[in-house]
Amino acid sequence: QVQLVESGGGLVQAGGSLRLSCAASGRTFSNYAMGWFRQAPGKEREFVAGISRSGIITDYTDSVKGRFTVSRDNAKNTVYLQMNSLKPEDTAVYYCARASTGWVITTETRYDYWGQGTQVTVSS
Repeated sequence: QVQLVESGGGLVQAGGSLRLSCAASGRTFSNYAMGWFRQAPGKEREFVAGISRSGIITDYTDSVKGRFTVSRDNAKNTVYLQMNSLKPEDTAVYYCARASTGWVITTETRYDYWGQGTQVTVSS
């Protein structure tokens, strides 16, 4: 069983930065792509960023391109989401998830393990 534990969320003013971390258990972390999703109140959960198993390929939803950076450290079984120039509309619960493949995918149903989520609140 894979466990994913997010950390790093919090309250920040607009224009500020946060770095989310997601630590994974198990020995197969480097075999799978990882993704970050978010869910704002009253909205569907959406894909934010993804990274391939090697870390070479990344993908982002349009609204965060140029502001967010996803990275991973396979030696530490950890994936990160660096969030800069935060906006109030970035407020959401952020989830990390493990894909069922080594390639970056944006489809939520292709992710088979999920963390518990961490709250990010951006004040205006």
